[in-house]
Amino acid sequence: MASFCLHFVITFLLSLLLPTLIYSSPVQDPELVVQQVQRSINNASRIRRNLAYLSCGTGNPIDDCWRCDPNWEQNRQKLADCAIGFGRNAIGGRDGKIYVVTDSSDDDAVNPKPGTLRYAVVQDEPLWIIFARDMVIKLKEELIMNSFKTIDGRGASVHIAGGPCITVQYVNNIIIHGINIHDCKQGGNANVRSSPSHYGWRTISDGDGVSIFGGSHVWVDHCSLSNCADGLIDAIHGSTAITISNNYLTHHDKVMLLGHSDTYTQDKAMQVTIAFNHFGEGLVQRMPRCRHGYFHVVNNDYTHWEMYAIGGSADPTINSQGNRFAAPDDRSSKEVTKHEDAPESEWKNWNWRSEGDLLINGAFFTASGAGASSSYAKASSLSARPSSLVGAITTSAGALNCRKGSHC
Repeated sequence: MASFCLHFVITFLLSLLLPTLIYSSPVQDPELVVQQVQRSINNASRIRRNLAYLSCGTGNPIDDCWRCDPNWEQNRQKLADCAIGFGRNAIGGRDGKIYVVTDSSDDDAVNPKPGTLRYAVVQDEPLWIIFARDMVIKLKEELIMNSFKTIDGRGASVHIAGGPCITVQYVNNIIIHGINIHDCKQGGNANVRSSPSHYGWRTISDGDGVSIFGGSHVWVDHCSLSNCADGLIDAIHGSTAITISNNYLTHHDKVMLLGHSDTYTQDKAMQVTIAFNHFGEGLVQRMPRCRHGYFHVVNNDYTHWEMYAIGGSADPTINSQGNRFAAPDDRSSKEVTKHEDAPESEWKNWNWRSEGDLLINGAFFTASGAGASSSYAKASSLSARPSSLVGAITTSAGALNCRKGSHC
């Protein structure tokens, strides 16, 4: 029996390594590579569910990486090793000290008080930022983050709300996890500190929940976002290497913009993974709206949209895999996709595909492009689970109710 179990474990570990082995060899047919990776990971997932002692078995690889441990609070920085997708190398403050926010105030955006969130995020050294208790933080101005920071809300109910919210501008290695971000407003026409040695004048901000501007290696995970002045999460101006996962997004119009403008061609290098999110009630459009780059939309649950779910312009590559799209009852809004700002003669060449998506209540996805393309290799960042599992994978989307000493 022991030898049988050992054989199973070895088989499982080798199956996990298979995608790496495939990607390190010369690629003849990127489309075939993606299919091979998907099959190998799906097989590994089945084995893993049989070996319950290796995993919680939820099918959500991020959560299975850390949520099974009742002592998660003693090893918070393990979370940084659980990222997937294009933002998988975002380590945040993993290699730094734990910083505890004890003061929810934000009275001075230039000279923040020690103990506040703003004081923590502008420091130069890596920090893993946690919260001493439940708190609502109403920011006076944008929270301008420095590189190598994690904002980790686990163990407390933390709301950033009612003022300007989070800005990730020209920095890298950022993790934002377990925060409620809502009712964000515009800020600006004020000086704001961005590091211990620098503050500067900020013009009027957009009012995003999370604004990523020229940022890279960014991971936004298990946040609940709603009702902001502009986007819930926007990534523009050459941002790349981003994963947006396990979030619960509700009550908002223009949900997610990825790409600055049709003429800003620096966004051609953008790669964003959107995985395991729940796009819920009260959403209208842009889940996401893409420009120029490469976008992997995988295993998300779309239970509401009023205009469309996924849109784009300026020839983005959109790889939609294993999602569940439930169309609204409005007969004029059944289409998942919206090809924007171009005639059909142009957008018919854009590479947009739907693979393994579950389309219900009359939902339909208008695919385009030439089919097999190396573009899809650049828009493939993890293997999709079957769409039939989306409900289970996304059931815990949003900020979690984690308490010390128990499973999260």
